[in-house]
Amino acid sequence: MSTTPNEKTRYSDAELQEFKEIILDKIRVAREELNSLASSLSNPNLNGTDDTAGTYKTLEDGSATLEKEQINQLAARQKKFIEQLEAALVRIENKTYGVCRVTGKLIQKERLRAVPHTTMSMEAKLKQ
Repeated sequence: MSTTPNEKTRYSDAELQEFKEIILDKIRVAREELNSLASSLSNPNLNGTDDTAGTYKTLEDGSATLEKEQINQLAARQKKFIEQLEAALVRIENKTYGVCRVTGKLIQKERLRAVPHTTMSMEAKLKQ
């Protein structure tokens, strides 16, 4: 009773290791980006505008506030992405990684390489 590749219920340890390396690399890059965002928040860019007219200063303050909000949003999104990648590492350890939480089928490798933190196959995603 041999199983065809379509009947596989989980990825092999070697395949899981490949995905783990992809995820660890993405986490490293994401943390670098998060650190960069955090440092840009803690070290606002001083443009030497102390001697400009008050009107421009007010406009610049508004612009700086907007920029800070955008950086905060990017940082929050980056933190969430890192959490999702870390959750994927847990699924790798549990050997449940790559199994669609809706259909129970294996998620295609191409999709996992592109979106390594996904928990849904394209079939399930399209039905949403």
